Amino acid sequence: MVYAVVRAGGRQEKVEVGTIVTMDRVQADKDGNVQLTPVLLVDGDKITSDAKSLAKVTVTAEVLGDLRGPKIVIQKFKNKTGYKKRQGHRQDLTRVKVTGIK
Repeated sequence: MVYAVVRAGGRQEKVEVGTIVTMDRVQADKDGNVQLTPVLLVDGDKITSDAKSLAKVTVTAEVLGDLRGPKIVIQKFKNKTGYKKRQGHRQDLTRVKVTGIK
C-alpha cells in the first residue's frame, strides 16, 4: 500500500494511484500532466517525511478538466445605519487524477 500526502493548492490531500482530487486551479504542461509536491510518503511500513528524501519522489497527475466551485454569498449588514453589502465568489478549480507515485 503506497500513498502520499501532497500539496494541493492551499491544502494537503492524501492520494494513491487512481485517486481523483479537486484542487485549486493549476496549469498543466503540454501533455496535460501536472507534478504535485509530496509532503509525506508511506510505502508499506516505511514512512518518509525528510525533505531531502522527498525531493527524489515524484507524484504525477493527469488533468481531467477545469471547473468552478459553488457560489458563496458574502453579506454584510450594520443595524440602524443603512449599510448593506452583498458580494459573491466562485473558486476556480481543477480536477486531477493521480497516475504515478515514484
